[in-house]
Amino acid sequence: MKIISIETQLKLIPLKTPFITALRRVENVEFVRVRVRSDIGLVGIGEAPATKAITGEDIYDIMNSLWKIEDNIIHQTLEEALLIVHSNCEIGNSAKATLDMAIVSLLAQEKNQKLFEYFGLKKPELLITDITISYKKIHEMIEDSRVAIANDMNILKIKLGDDIQHAINATKSISSLFPQAKLIIDANQAWSLENSFKYIDAMKDIKIELIEQPVIAKDIQALKKIREYSHIPILADEAVFSLEDAKKVIESKSADMINIKLMKCGGLTKAIEILDYAASQNVKCMLGSMLEGPYSINAALHLAMAYKDVIKYIDLDSPILYKELSDELEFSFFGNTVIYK
Repeated sequence: MKIISIETQLKLIPLKTPFITALRRVENVEFVRVRVRSDIGLVGIGEAPATKAITGEDIYDIMNSLWKIEDNIIHQTLEEALLIVHSNCEIGNSAKATLDMAIVSLLAQEKNQKLFEYFGLKKPELLITDITISYKKIHEMIEDSRVAIANDMNILKIKLGDDIQHAINATKSISSLFPQAKLIIDANQAWSLENSFKYIDAMKDIKIELIEQPVIAKDIQALKKIREYSHIPILADEAVFSLEDAKKVIESKSADMINIKLMKCGGLTKAIEILDYAASQNVKCMLGSMLEGPYSINAALHLAMAYKDVIKYIDLDSPILYKELSDELEFSFFGNTVIYK
């Protein structure tokens, strides 16, 4: 099977409420959708959101990357196209990810398989995702948490910023008011080493699942010091884009877990390499996401089902945040529970 055309379009999905972290504020999911057509009539679809604050790519960077590589992969076999995509140093990881998931989708279709079957899973698995509580004033975060709990979403991913007293007070308030909730704390690189210690000390009597990327991504030494100091597991996110990054963090024991995202690593093919390595090191992972479109979330959820033994947490809640649930999803969301249709 060979590729005969690549079509791109810009898509936008409004959110129920703004998504706010220490790095960005977003009111819509804006992404590029790619359709890769084959010479036997099959179509693979991939998507990549604009996440310049994280991957360095805005929507125009992604589009330009796709146009730049398009001529190189048309008339190539699927296997050849994947090699070309991942060997190209001129295009960003998000652009690679959207092409990768479209091509991998075609590889699965060629074998008349669902994506989870292509990954080696015989039947669908039940999944549990977290729900994001955006970084806001504490009373607003409490109300957002209340709404989530009322809708049977009890794994709360709490976004926090550089005001460490706000972080401490918000966490203690949510923990006290909603003792049934599991709390994942995400600082998105906002804390200093000193403030990370201060936060950890303040959480001695608070049950927290993990703290995600407390310090700036490039400061692996600080991350390691926090991991050694903390009674709470530490998860590396922005510090891990590639397999090489994962090896650096895991081998140096700078974090207890790593967060794999298709847009960071370049798609399903590269995510699997990292998952296989993490499994070989007995390191658990989170499979995360940016704010992404339905086809991208579909692909990640298939991967999460197939690698459930190594993926301890999934952060694939984008569809729950959409103003209207997309009919393009292959999964249904019931509170935190995700079921393959």
